[in-house]
Amino acid sequence: MAEGLKIEIVSPERLVLSEVVNSVTVPGSEGYFTVMHDHAPFMTTLRPGFITVNGRDGKDEIFFVKGGFADVSPEGLTILAERSSPFVDFDHADLAAQIKAAEAELAAAATPEEKSYAQEVVSALLNLAMEAGQINGGHIH
Repeated sequence: MAEGLKIEIVSPERLVLSEVVNSVTVPGSEGYFTVMHDHAPFMTTLRPGFITVNGRDGKDEIFFVKGGFADVSPEGLTILAERSSPFVDFDHADLAAQIKAAEAELAAAATPEEKSYAQEVVSALLNLAMEAGQINGGHIH
């Protein structure tokens, strides 16, 4: 039997997941990446997004992560998340409220720098909403 990948997802509140899996796809700050057993070591920052864990049984589990770090080592993959939860606990209404507030900040931005920053925040939140909608077939208004 092939070796598996040990993954731990840790948030400040609790250990979210600790198990041996086939692979994990993670939202890195430079884009999504997939880690399997015997991956080369590296460390990177995470952006808000969704971690897909492909279990030993071939089934996927999805977790939301709001930033943090990913550390790939010979021992496995450790996610140190700013916040993390199973996708079933993802708060779509809270995300919709964050988008509305960010859009208001963009409309109120006075300088080009403020507008640029506010636009980045709005874009990131809208991308997160699209990803969430693709996962469960829903949508956010």
